[in-house]
Amino acid sequence: MFTRNDTRKIKIGNIYIGNGERIKIQSMCNKKTTDTKSVVSQILELEKAGVDLIRVSVPDEMSAKNIENIKKVINIPLVADIHFDYKLAIMCCDRGIDKIRINPGNIGDSDKIKQVAEACKKKNIPIRIGINGGSLSKKILEKYDGKVTADGLFLSAVENVEALEKNNFFDILVSIKSSNVNMAVSAYEMFAEKYDYPLHIGITEAGTERSGIIKSAVGLGILLDKGIGDTMRVSLTANPVEEVRVAKKILESVGLYDNGIEVISCPTCARTDIDVIKIANEVEDMVSQIKTTKKIKIAVMGCAVNGPGEAKDSDIGVAGGRGEGLIFSKGKTLKKVRENEIVKELMLELEKLI
Repeated sequence: MFTRNDTRKIKIGNIYIGNGERIKIQSMCNKKTTDTKSVVSQILELEKAGVDLIRVSVPDEMSAKNIENIKKVINIPLVADIHFDYKLAIMCCDRGIDKIRINPGNIGDSDKIKQVAEACKKKNIPIRIGINGGSLSKKILEKYDGKVTADGLFLSAVENVEALEKNNFFDILVSIKSSNVNMAVSAYEMFAEKYDYPLHIGITEAGTERSGIIKSAVGLGILLDKGIGDTMRVSLTANPVEEVRVAKKILESVGLYDNGIEVISCPTCARTDIDVIKIANEVEDMVSQIKTTKKIKIAVMGCAVNGPGEAKDSDIGVAGGRGEGLIFSKGKTLKKVRENEIVKELMLELEKLI
């Protein structure tokens, strides 16, 4: 199995990434960057959900000018997503942005790249080079018969890194995204073998909430298992808050994120006489807002078969009956409650443990 060497450590606003730092979760606002109230409201909601840094689109001068207003009222690093116009990147540097995301290949000639690099270097602002299938140069596409390939993505990343290095700029992060899982994994592997720059990982255009979660979990799981990834985004056609929740779950599943509280639940069957699906979702939503350093496992089980028996190691749990539930702890029954009281009673027991 390929294991990546330590990456460089880079500072983004008030956080560090790379070289042993916890993998940071990123998402992107889908509100207009010119609409201060809406974009700030969404960022604060994402902060509450657990995002570590947030990206906003900067398609025009009004968006770039509004960066400073957004920065005044948020607590996490802000990333500007820039395409085509190098002047917008420079404007964002002058207005307090924490990181710039560009593809040097679509910013313009070497002089424009140099100006962006100098502006970022002056303010100690890192640059993320964002590579994807839609940003490959004609030269690279022709090399691979007009097709997007892992080799082509890797070569594009190399060319873009070298474009910044020529300007003595090394505060670099890289993403090499594809909607094809195997292609993305291969391209990331090739880059990680050659460079020690931190990597932002993701499966781009993964799809709707249902299919996108599956594709992202598979792709990101493979990369994380190989030791690849310093920041990550789960790209979903859904509310950005869902991206953060799924990212946390993926990291929890491979042991790289610890929220303190784990919720397990049974898949339901004909023995179930309570609404396990509804209760499990309510419990998960409830605990997602709680931060604790304690390790606590909560079980939501539909019947006695999967209750105190299979889930006896749980700190708190419920085993469903007919319109009721047995609240238990470490396999021992604590009380019997009505179905509509289960979530409230689990919360009360959780508060005791916390």
